[in-house]
Amino acid sequence: MEKLFVYGSMSEGMVHFGRIENFIESQTKAKTEGQVFKLQVGYPVFSDEGSDTIYGQVVELQDKDTLWVLLDELHGVHPTQPEKGLHFRKRIQVRDESGVSHEAYVYVVNKMKLPKQAVLIDGGNWQEDLQQSPPLTAQLNDQQVSYLKKLGQSSGRDIIPINLQLYRELMKLEMIVDKGRRLALSRLGKEVYRYL
Repeated sequence: MEKLFVYGSMSEGMVHFGRIENFIESQTKAKTEGQVFKLQVGYPVFSDEGSDTIYGQVVELQDKDTLWVLLDELHGVHPTQPEKGLHFRKRIQVRDESGVSHEAYVYVVNKMKLPKQAVLIDGGNWQEDLQQSPPLTAQLNDQQVSYLKKLGQSSGRDIIPINLQLYRELMKLEMIVDKGRRLALSRLGKEVYRYL
């Protein structure tokens, strides 16, 4: 069995937990050292630099070969040129709640690809930060989510009709851009789409 340290959107009860839930053999609370940055979308990314205590879970995974391919793709891991990826999958040491040390994989952000809008979360307490400032995905209504998903799934040439009110809302949130005869996701819109 392989172990994975999860935090943020991959944690139990969060938006991406469903992607790993059926592969989990066991899970326990855990912590490691590093630092976390809050992305503009509102979710944290982990860096193994720094000495903040970062809490999460260590999960033991079954059918890991299939899952690694899916998780690497989700995290933007570049298979042949790691420096071009958004994240690296790396082994680190974590401690579970009983103090036992485990070696586990974690997705570490590529600092060269860290967006300028990312903000260091002082002390590394991403859970408290999410409670105080919910992610953008939690602030969208059903109609906005549905439209962003349609745009995210389109080929890029599709014209997807929109009403004027929804157009104004998504433009104000900087989630879409007007490309003349069609609308597209902005950079922020693409990031939000990854978390929907």
